[in-house]
Amino acid sequence: MIQICEVGPRDGLQNEKILLSTEQKVQLITRLINTGIKKIEAVSFVNPKVIPQMADAEEVMKLVPKDKGVTYAGLVLNYSGLNRALKTGIDTYHVVTATSDEFNLKNAKKTVDQNVTELSKVIEESVQAKKNVVGVLGTAFGCPFAGDISTDRLLKVADSFVKAGASEITLADTTGLANPAQVNYLVAEFNKYFGDKIELGLHFHNTRGLGLANVLAGYLAGVRTFDSSIAGLGGCPFAPKAVGNVCTEDMVNMFEEMNVDTNTDLNKLIETAKWMEKQMCKSLDGMLIKL
Repeated sequence: MIQICEVGPRDGLQNEKILLSTEQKVQLITRLINTGIKKIEAVSFVNPKVIPQMADAEEVMKLVPKDKGVTYAGLVLNYSGLNRALKTGIDTYHVVTATSDEFNLKNAKKTVDQNVTELSKVIEESVQAKKNVVGVLGTAFGCPFAGDISTDRLLKVADSFVKAGASEITLADTTGLANPAQVNYLVAEFNKYFGDKIELGLHFHNTRGLGLANVLAGYLAGVRTFDSSIAGLGGCPFAPKAVGNVCTEDMVNMFEEMNVDTNTDLNKLIETAKWMEKQMCKSLDGMLIKL
């Protein structure tokens, strides 16, 4: 069965000009839960002056449905984010670093090694607080500034996060540079290095129209955990030309056509995607909502 991490409430909204209210965000999350989604990246603990779309993270977490068997995840980029996250009901921390020095220096003013040193301590303290940690490696499939990222660099960063206590690793295609052959290769290299000790997830953007093709490549290579965003919402404010995430309802439709269980209600997902179009006051990127 496929495990979906729905990132629409966080990655989907962080680059949008329209700022949804706290109540709208909670309504979105509630709708997603009603479709059967069991893991939701609900918020990020980032500087509200830089990402005002995420300024109400604490308020959102106070109001989201509890006791629904749902895992709530939040994005943590530094110690400041960790301190905020610890005061909320977030279950899983998505601790993120780019794997490109050029990207990291432009956006975090740190090299990858400097970032990994700090974030390894963040992971250790998160684990001590009995939180699950997913290490998310951005620009894993290429950097818009530096080009290719070496496999050795990826595995080194992943290994540092695992040693610090991360129980899962997600390879994130920050700007949609990945292709299916590359996905197959990196998944094989990751599994060769870590064996079956660490769960691997994949996060793709559809910048060049290869999002679902890359998901399928990951699935055929053995991955069962994928990030996606309702209606294809998304984009990174720090990554040039990074458009929407892989669309949740389109991905679910693909797997259902393949007789692969996602434990979700496709019709409710489509209804939620159409609702999101109304909230965002524009046409969104998902394909099924256009039928």
